[in-house]
Amino acid sequence: MSRTKARRSAGPAVPSPRGSGPAEAPVPAGPAARAVTGHRRVAAITGALFAGLFVVALLLVRQAPGLAVPGSGYAAFYEAGRGTVLVTAGLYVVPFAGIAFMWHMSAARALVEALPGPTPDLPRWLQLASGLVFVCMLFAGTAAVGAVALLTVFSSADLPAPGVARALTSVGYGLVFVFGVRAAGMFMITTTTLTRKRGLMPRWVALLSYLAAGFLLVSTTFHPAILLVFPGWVLVFSACLVLPVRRATARTATSKETR
Repeated sequence: MSRTKARRSAGPAVPSPRGSGPAEAPVPAGPAARAVTGHRRVAAITGALFAGLFVVALLLVRQAPGLAVPGSGYAAFYEAGRGTVLVTAGLYVVPFAGIAFMWHMSAARALVEALPGPTPDLPRWLQLASGLVFVCMLFAGTAAVGAVALLTVFSSADLPAPGVARALTSVGYGLVFVFGVRAAGMFMITTTTLTRKRGLMPRWVALLSYLAAGFLLVSTTFHPAILLVFPGWVLVFSACLVLPVRRATARTATSKETR
């Protein structure tokens, strides 16, 4: 009932003229217009914040030994304490990246709901589920990778054998690269579907989004560079949200000057 009232109070939409390129989102009138603008800006700001924090956390956690490093490399890394501060700092950055992403996802969902028109239930719920799964896999995976590094900071007990550290790293890689990456790809598909129907995303960006999401779904690599695809897409999507706001503001200023 509340959703129906909100859509009725949004007022008539202003269609974009034919031949003017990709259709922009319908612009509600009155208080609904301010709500839509606020959702756009929150989603754009939190999306950019998530992308920046995610990249910083990835660079810091990357200091930990990878799966291809021999056992002697694991032992030397943790016994000497090299990179311990960087790894633990990276683990503390990851939660803030996840929080920023949940803000971004919630603001994007609120924006889609605030615009006139029906919202398909299946993509809407799949978007929520895939976003939450991505955050859970990100948290659990980075915790597994940095578990031994945390022991060097908060415990005086003997460090586990290199095989244990390698096993924890394998678990973390599996959670992030196998499950988290697929959840990110699903989030990209559902978000693109929802926002494209609202005119929030240009056609060429939607096409690239589907291609990038397909790449994440079928990828089998464990190279950290693949993790940059998702924050890069979030940054592009955030730019798509904020640019129409600037164009709308410019049109409003021009109309006032003409009057």
